[in-house]
Amino acid sequence: MLRVRGTTYHFRRIVPPALRAALNRREIWVSLKTGYQNEARKRASLLHARTTELFSQAHSVLAEPDALNRLEGLRVSLRDLQSVTLPSSAQETGSVPVSAPMPKPQQQSKQTHVPKAAPLMLSGALKRFVLDSPHASTDTKKATQRATDLFLQAFGDAPVSIIGGEKAGAFRDLLFSLPASLGKCKSSLTLEEEAQRAREGGLPTLSGKSVKNHMMRLSALWNQLLQRELVTRNPWTGWNFENGHKTVRRSWTTKELAFLASAPWHSTSVPEKTFRLVTLVAAYSGMRLGEICTLRKEDLQIIDGIPCFMVRPHSETGWAPKTDASTRVVPVHSKLLKAGLLALKETTDRLYLIPGLETSKQGVRGAALGRAFSSLKTRIGLPAEITFHSFRHTVSTQLRNADANIREVWIDRLLGHEATHKSQGTTTYLTGISTANLRQTIEAISYPETAFKKIRF
Repeated sequence: MLRVRGTTYHFRRIVPPALRAALNRREIWVSLKTGYQNEARKRASLLHARTTELFSQAHSVLAEPDALNRLEGLRVSLRDLQSVTLPSSAQETGSVPVSAPMPKPQQQSKQTHVPKAAPLMLSGALKRFVLDSPHASTDTKKATQRATDLFLQAFGDAPVSIIGGEKAGAFRDLLFSLPASLGKCKSSLTLEEEAQRAREGGLPTLSGKSVKNHMMRLSALWNQLLQRELVTRNPWTGWNFENGHKTVRRSWTTKELAFLASAPWHSTSVPEKTFRLVTLVAAYSGMRLGEICTLRKEDLQIIDGIPCFMVRPHSETGWAPKTDASTRVVPVHSKLLKAGLLALKETTDRLYLIPGLETSKQGVRGAALGRAFSSLKTRIGLPAEITFHSFRHTVSTQLRNADANIREVWIDRLLGHEATHKSQGTTTYLTGISTANLRQTIEAISYPETAFKKIRF
């Protein structure tokens, strides 16, 4: 069986239980000294044949009087298995015994040997063109790293020049078979085992949108390789991502909000008060989860006499809004002011406005809250089309159906969307929307009293 450690393939085989005590080992690990999958398969087949031969000899030896002496010789043979992994040219001719050392050339070539340049591996391309790029955003680096890590887990590292449509298609099919909860909790399972768990348990699998996002990240990397003529084509484009299980996200209903408000909070990683606070801010602002969780105390300011959230890049941490349009000012809703939101700025000397949240190893603040929310939603039986992002859907729906005199460009500016129509007026003068008009827009959001638990900040 092939295993990958770093960028090198290894051979692994379990020792039969009846032979473990005699051979003094439970399994066999041998480095195949190659990052090429096809070459690794050839070398692994030789090792499989040799270990099968040794196991057969061990079974025979156990019945003989001098078993101890004979077994010691077999143990030595097991330790010397590394010599079996010959270069492919010698393996293919079959002229050299599997345990024999490589023959030395009889004559030395008089020509100067020019070493070939090492092939560009996928891991190296990721580091060179994405992770080390000063032009790639933090989100781009994280998303491309995640997509590449999944590929490496599945197929191992390989030169980018040999990764073609066959591998891209296999990766796409694998992604569609993985559980939707992948990465949301710790797991020691391989991707193949995760896929099997999803099949046997009838679990929801990754959506077409998620699969497309992973493939598009790799496609963007390959576009850079194409420009530098490091590959001849981009195998990640032109794929269909419809899997028949598309989930359409929608707004919350009043009944579902009341159900969420009454549900007990069981998470130990995020305080309940923090959860209730974040959901309240989302419902009365339409801000994204990441935007809320990364608000600093200095991002709550008085602008034109109106308390406002400022969604903007944080140079010290590298965090930035999703798009250029997402950098914006969002007036604080009167319901949040009534609940005492402004007091959060004065409570402690912490950097961030929202208390009770930690930053993950990947640098994401609020990741634990996102996982806890998903767990709560599943536990109380809310439908798949309802997510935390549904608060943005709800706000957008309310504002576009409001009786108040609210212009479409005000809603787009409030939510951080690109203007829905690109007239000269919207593209040139959109920055001129007053804070008062944005406050008028935000105040059109309303919910029944039963929609949220009452909290004080």
